[in-house]
Amino acid sequence: MHFHQPVGNFDHVFEEHVRDVYRPFLDRLVERHFLPITLHISGPLLEWLEVHDGALLDRIARLAADSRVELLLSGYYEPVLAALPPPDRLEQLAWMREAIQRRFGCEAVGLWLTERVWEPDLAADLAEAGVRYTLVDDRHFLVSGFSRDALHAPFWTESGGRSLALFSIDERLRYLVPFKPPRDTVAYLRELRAAGRPLAVLADDGEKFGGWPGTKEWVYDRGWLAQFLDALSALIANGELRLVTFRTALAEVPSGGLAYLPTASYREMEGWALPPAAAVRLAALEHDLGADRISGPDGALVRGAHWRNFLVRYPEANRMHKKMQALSLLCRRRGNPEAPRRDIGRAQCNDAYWHGVFGGLYLPHLRRAVWHHLAAAERVLRHDEPLTYEMLDLDGDGAEEIWVHSSAFSALVSPRRGGAIEEYTLFGPGINYADVLTRRREAYHRLAADGAARSPGGDDDGTPSIHDIERGARLDRLPPVDRDARAMFVDRVLPGDLTLETYASGAYEPIASWADSPVDARAHFSAGAVEITCAAGRFEKRVRFEHDGGFAVSYRWDPADFPSDAVVAPEISLAHPLELRCAPDADVWSFPVVTVAKSERGLEETAQGQSLSPRWPAALGHGVIEVIP
Repeated sequence: MHFHQPVGNFDHVFEEHVRDVYRPFLDRLVERHFLPITLHISGPLLEWLEVHDGALLDRIARLAADSRVELLLSGYYEPVLAALPPPDRLEQLAWMREAIQRRFGCEAVGLWLTERVWEPDLAADLAEAGVRYTLVDDRHFLVSGFSRDALHAPFWTESGGRSLALFSIDERLRYLVPFKPPRDTVAYLRELRAAGRPLAVLADDGEKFGGWPGTKEWVYDRGWLAQFLDALSALIANGELRLVTFRTALAEVPSGGLAYLPTASYREMEGWALPPAAAVRLAALEHDLGADRISGPDGALVRGAHWRNFLVRYPEANRMHKKMQALSLLCRRRGNPEAPRRDIGRAQCNDAYWHGVFGGLYLPHLRRAVWHHLAAAERVLRHDEPLTYEMLDLDGDGAEEIWVHSSAFSALVSPRRGGAIEEYTLFGPGINYADVLTRRREAYHRLAADGAARSPGGDDDGTPSIHDIERGARLDRLPPVDRDARAMFVDRVLPGDLTLETYASGAYEPIASWADSPVDARAHFSAGAVEITCAAGRFEKRVRFEHDGGFAVSYRWDPADFPSDAVVAPEISLAHPLELRCAPDADVWSFPVVTVAKSERGLEETAQGQSLSPRWPAALGHGVIEVIP
């Protein structure tokens, strides 16, 4: 079982899951002597429990001392290890190893692989960190052509001459437990036993036992868990089943042989990682092939994208990721001090970097936590640093950005996008004010709008999983999308008769736009400030940063280039309020930026920030906006 809450989640969510999931689940297993089990507790949850519920950790420590619980390693702050530089992977694993030894008094040799995101080179780093085995989905094997029947044993892989054992998580068990009656699990286990399969592996999120919608009532109130423990205890009493930890299974079950696995994750993740148009095509292909063929051996060969593709789909995630990598390298160059290293580690928590059936990236408080920890790290690393700038391709897209920073702030200006400001972090409050998610079309918007209304529920014999709820989501109409990616100071010239309502909908055509147009950008020092000049023909933009993080953006243009009733309107997307001063005074359009995204409860609206657009008549020819930190 994997217990996890992300960095930045609300206290009440931690409290509810301890009360409704983690404690009652362990209580029932201990009461019924349904042990041993293997348990993973993520670092963010472990840190919260240390402060708020040490008694629960003490109980787990006693179970571990009695060999009734085996604890698993992971990256301490639950990062996707494949997305980290190798030194950071090893450091995250070392933190978790030390925490398990200190808090529970035992050594861990197995690894919970976050989101089961596998890349072949992980084997060497994991082995170097003392990991003997890890858990991956059976899909990782099936996409390589392995037979499902052959996967009921540990396999071995290697990288760079270092070996690692792999356990294959049984997808069928993941869907049976706890969503179907216990008799279905009993029948499947007996089927495996009759076929001579020595091992069945169930490894999944503990939150499905009371934390996911509807599961608290189903698992506890309606008696599923009690029935499940009765049914499997009967198999144990009959000698048909034995509960063991992975450490024991590795020692006693003969190896299945050698396996080299491709980049992979679980089936749903690979679909979520696809761009929307491709995801719709994949859904259509799976429908055309039919449920029987998709659930069979051929279905494993129908794949989506790898986890890293989320960094392509969502530039907001990529900016966090590349900023994290840059600060991690800076931290090592400056002696790897403990406080910023820990903040960088917390910023590596996976949840805010992607989006599936849970809100993830779409949840502002999770992104805010990442940026907060990055700001805390950069504040220490840049202590007493003067105002300066760097020209570099920070986000890895092949185009240079201008990174301006001092001991007070960090900002990223994109000449490829007309000099838009993609990050503006003030270290004092620890806020990236440009962290506003773009409203974009997701594949599930079209599927939810096109599909016939139906209940996501299961039948009388089960309860819906979050994937059933996901498939049951419906929309009466498509939500609005942004015509351009959001940032601060995205520059456009708008028609004079454009209304605020139409502008807010994103369904308009500007007279001119530099939102996705490269400009000639030059940076230099000027009277103690950094000034960036962006030129696009006769439209000029100057961004002047002061050491304290305050800045001003000034514009000059030729009125003759635009219709007489046109309006020059830079759009400033803000995650948190900032004071703006316009000269000359400008009429400022404003509207909330709201997204519609999947969550474990279906589709939800989420306020991401505010759009502010000062509007000057094009005939004016100039304007200045000052940002007061």
